[in-house]
Amino acid sequence: MDSRLLIFTRQALTAGVSRSEIVSALRRAEWPEPEINAALHAYAEIEFPVPVPRPRPYLSARGAFIYLVLFSLLYMVAYNLGALIFHLIDYAFPSHLRSTGQTNAAVLSDVRWNIAVIAVALPLFILMFLRVTRAIAADPTKRESRPRVWLTYLTLFITALWIVGDIMALVYNALGGDFGTRFLLKVITVAVIAGGIFSYFLYDTRQGQSP
Repeated sequence: MDSRLLIFTRQALTAGVSRSEIVSALRRAEWPEPEINAALHAYAEIEFPVPVPRPRPYLSARGAFIYLVLFSLLYMVAYNLGALIFHLIDYAFPSHLRSTGQTNAAVLSDVRWNIAVIAVALPLFILMFLRVTRAIAADPTKRESRPRVWLTYLTLFITALWIVGDIMALVYNALGGDFGTRFLLKVITVAVIAGGIFSYFLYDTRQGQSP
């Protein structure tokens, strides 16, 4: 959070300005709503001559565990969803290079595993994600939790590499004249999954930063 916002909020509260007036002024100044809420939440609503700060988020074992599990589930779902779609694309547009029964059995085994991972990990991810989202909405300062911030930027890094690799593969195959339907569908799959994750977390990080 921008230190200027915290300083302004503290000075306004010290001067006796009401919280509603502070919110109105910051909105007119076009500060993002989440930052306004976080700045006000940084000071407790208690009677005292000067604003009383709330404890800042810190690195806790419980918080680290929750976010490690949450992001691990996200990675598992994203990877296995992409792998499953790739198998479906290969099935819909078969290649002459894969024709043995042993290979087909291996593919079916992979598909079963992909479905099993998604069936277990996706509901758990949704439940944890909703719980974390509600917790942040109730206490905006939790947006600055260190495990959350580090894992968010790690996810941005991983998905950015995934997207860049996807573009490289597209250019490479285009230069070689290999621009078939199977390849294009796989490129689109990666772009949608990785691009969707990247776009969401990029938006989420901007929610916690000043313009």
